[in-house]
Amino acid sequence: MVKETIRVYARVKPLGRRQQAGIYSVDDDEKSPSNLEIIVPRDLADGFVNNKRERYKFKFQKIFDQEAKQDVVFDSIAKPVAECVLAGYNGTIFAYGQTGSGKTFTITGGAEHYSDRGIIPRTLSYIFGQLQKDSSKVYTTHVSYLEIYNECGYDLLDPKHEASRLEDLPKVTIMEDPDQNIHLKNLSLQQATNEEEALNLLFLGDTNRMIAETPMNQASTRSHCIFTIHISSKEPGSATIRRSKLHLVDLAGSERVAKTGVGGHLLTEAKYINLSLHYLEQESISTCRFAQRVALIKNEAVLNEEIDPSLMIAQLKKEIQELKDELALVTGKQRTSELSQEELLQ
Repeated sequence: MVKETIRVYARVKPLGRRQQAGIYSVDDDEKSPSNLEIIVPRDLADGFVNNKRERYKFKFQKIFDQEAKQDVVFDSIAKPVAECVLAGYNGTIFAYGQTGSGKTFTITGGAEHYSDRGIIPRTLSYIFGQLQKDSSKVYTTHVSYLEIYNECGYDLLDPKHEASRLEDLPKVTIMEDPDQNIHLKNLSLQQATNEEEALNLLFLGDTNRMIAETPMNQASTRSHCIFTIHISSKEPGSATIRRSKLHLVDLAGSERVAKTGVGGHLLTEAKYINLSLHYLEQESISTCRFAQRVALIKNEAVLNEEIDPSLMIAQLKKEIQELKDELALVTGKQRTSELSQEELLQ
């Protein structure tokens, strides 16, 4: 069992044409956590007597500046997690921030250039590449794609998704078993035998995702989405199965409702988004504060192994037959009848 705190990273988005440059500094040291300092100049409209705080300093595992490329982000963040998932541990990567901060670009990527691929497609490429290299085990991979919209869950890979309204789809519900394990009812698992099949499922889910335009972002994703890669592995002849999951999460924007300039059903969406993200105050600073709290959480990573019942039964039957043969050699009699309950308990 491995116990360590959650690793938190910060990425600074390049400025758009209409965006004003923010003031920040990065103290980046490869041997120690990086420090990000945000400087908020005092507003003269508040008067000369202003006790408003100007400087905020936050500590991260690593900080990616405006020049950081997608492959660097993947190698630093997602690749180590993917390696642990291949070893049998569960993993989660999620992006948090306000609308337009680059969450979807980081997680899914852009469509203009191949180099703009995000964490999900790069992770799929890496995982299937590693599976092809490993011939010592038999692997089975599935993917699922869950959308949480207005606090309701929907299956983005449901075959009826394209032909129905979102409200007509069966809702994904959370269920808990006696061992306190969480199960999602009505969420389908789609098998993907290679990278191409997995990417096609990703594109299908992205097409079905709820997208709406807000003044802050012309292609604003208005829902939380969780793309999960399920991996099962087993050595030939072994009864032990390793099962692991990698959750890649793109959260909806966390900004103030007043800043988005939305109304009607979009206002309802924003309220639910803020509710589920535990809405905070000033966006960049509150995002960093949220990150600092997340960094305090300690995870206990457990290797997910279980016994294949069918193989175990076959092995036990073989062992029983071998014991019967040994008994026949000792007694000189071949036993044909099954052992009684009393004999089994002896």
